[in-house]
Amino acid sequence: LAQASLVGTIPYPLSSHRHSKAAAMVRISVLRDCLNGICNAEKRGKRQVQVRPNSKVVIKFLQVMQKHGYIGDLEIIDDHRAGKVVVDLVGRINKCGVISPRFDVCLGDIEQLASNILPSRQFGHLVFTTPYGIMDHEEARRKNTGGKIVGFFF
Repeated sequence: LAQASLVGTIPYPLSSHRHSKAAAMVRISVLRDCLNGICNAEKRGKRQVQVRPNSKVVIKFLQVMQKHGYIGDLEIIDDHRAGKVVVDLVGRINKCGVISPRFDVCLGDIEQLASNILPSRQFGHLVFTTPYGIMDHEEARRKNTGGKIVGFFF
């Protein structure tokens, strides 16, 4: 009987997926992930939600929501990394989202944009980043300024 030569053979094929890593999701927008997490937790009826990572824009956006009573307390956790925020939910959010790209909105176009995005004139808020900071559309009109639109909630 002739023996088969095993010299130079490879124990598994080169195209094996044993060493390749699973493709991780790429975080496009920190704010979008935050608002998405809040919206999903609200739909599930949760009382609290933890969002990470943290950023200045996320904090300011959440403070605008808090000012209008859409969310409760904010607890900012500094873990010497990207940070976390624990948000207390009050059950008022129907929808919240990011508008990307953040296009320019002049003072005269705010009303038209609000009627396009929000369900009614009575409730809901657009959030703008202006030279005076991040604020909702009503405050921007009071301060007589336009800016870039960041997102909305109602």
